[in-house]
Amino acid sequence: MPTLDAPEERLRKFKYRGKDASARRQQRIAVSLELRKAKKDEQALKRRNITDVSLDPSDQQTKATVSLTLQEIISGVNASDPELCFQATQAARKMLSREKNPPLKLIVDAGLIPRLVEFLKSSLHPRLQFEAAWALTNIASGASELTRAVVDGGAIQPLVELLSSPHITVCEQAVWALGNIAGDGPEFRDSVISSDAIPHLLTLVSSSIPVPFLRNIAWTLSNLCRNKNPYPSDHAVRQLLPALFYLLGHPDREVLSDTCWALSYLTDGCDARIGQVVDTGVLPRLVELMSSSELNVLTPSLRTVGNIVTGTDHQTQLALDAGLLGVLPQLLIHPRSSIQKEAAWALSNVAAGPRQHIQQLIACGALPPLVAVLKNGEFKVQKEAVWTVANFTTGGSVDQLIQLVQAGVLEPLINLLTIPDNKMVIIILDVLFFILQAAEKISQKESMCLLIEGLGGLDRIEALQLHENHQVALTALNIIERHFSEEEETVTALPARDQDHKFLKDLTNTY
Repeated sequence: MPTLDAPEERLRKFKYRGKDASARRQQRIAVSLELRKAKKDEQALKRRNITDVSLDPSDQQTKATVSLTLQEIISGVNASDPELCFQATQAARKMLSREKNPPLKLIVDAGLIPRLVEFLKSSLHPRLQFEAAWALTNIASGASELTRAVVDGGAIQPLVELLSSPHITVCEQAVWALGNIAGDGPEFRDSVISSDAIPHLLTLVSSSIPVPFLRNIAWTLSNLCRNKNPYPSDHAVRQLLPALFYLLGHPDREVLSDTCWALSYLTDGCDARIGQVVDTGVLPRLVELMSSSELNVLTPSLRTVGNIVTGTDHQTQLALDAGLLGVLPQLLIHPRSSIQKEAAWALSNVAAGPRQHIQQLIACGALPPLVAVLKNGEFKVQKEAVWTVANFTTGGSVDQLIQLVQAGVLEPLINLLTIPDNKMVIIILDVLFFILQAAEKISQKESMCLLIEGLGGLDRIEALQLHENHQVALTALNIIERHFSEEEETVTALPARDQDHKFLKDLTNTY
């Protein structure tokens, strides 16, 4: 049997067959990491503020401020007159807000960060606080070394204190700056968390807050959920989840997008972390958002639910109870191949569960679109669909495997035997072995062999015996010797021909 000879790497690709919980998750985690390669383009780690906004709309004098040279900025920032400090800080901020090539490092190297941090504490001068927070926001949007300069300059604690500022624009700019710092990585994320930022941020979440401000809060909260090695602390997650549950009901698509991304980060881990999220009751809303026409909402909601079904059977069942399988089949034929791929990934993890999950997958009509992407999808989608079929055949009953065959899965699988991907070819050969083994259990192996041969499968399997990859060749040889050799045919009791032809007709009724 192929799986008995399979190397450890391949055995880990099948969820539940003879492996402990840690090993079962390896395929899911590996695929999850692959899916996340494009995530930084989908949700920004850091954001630079390049808009021209005044703290006070009636304050027109800021619009007329003349540009200062770097030396004049340095002199002004170090002056004792608050008005000169303000003008110099504003000039620095404007330099840092250039759309192209802002001189972030130049400002840092000029030694301005300590004074900018001091200005954050100038409660009598909110305009100065605002400009200083904005400048630090843009510096922190740069490379990690620049973010570190802001952190080492002592900016985090005064920024957290500004979250309680009576001036909403100052407060919002502090949220933005903290979001950039937290987005740099787990070290600074945890520094922001340990500075007690979360309670202050949660105080700001309300129905009365302006939507643009709420978008910044949702994005900053998502960065506090982001990154592994280590994950955010359990205490921090428990603090964040009620607010994320609340934000998940907001109508604004950007708020929804960042909230879903936050939940996707929190579910990208062990079963216990998935359980923390699932226990809040978010699943019905997440599944609802998977029907969104907005890609920036659909993508992270699908990612989150996909993460959840990597968890325990119970967690997967909760996703199914929330209506997941009512949405996934349509996403398999979504116009965007990236969505098709993630939908197939999620479906593969449902198929990796117990037989009742596989039966629900069949009942929801997922097999026809699955076969369709196996036939016509982009290769990256076909690979995920192959994993779905592999998990299905590994854990399904004989009857369920026959239904898979009747859905037309053999033809596209056989056609994929020519792809230049040895791992996928081995998986497909294993699938064919399992299907033949299932047919043998109900005395219908000859019919299945005839069907595979009629689709050109026998010729391709025979050719693969000469494949340069030893494992491919060995797996193909096992199939030929076990199921197609003349010696095997002479010792196997064959069913009655009439029954045999009926079975063959049933198997081919979709071709």
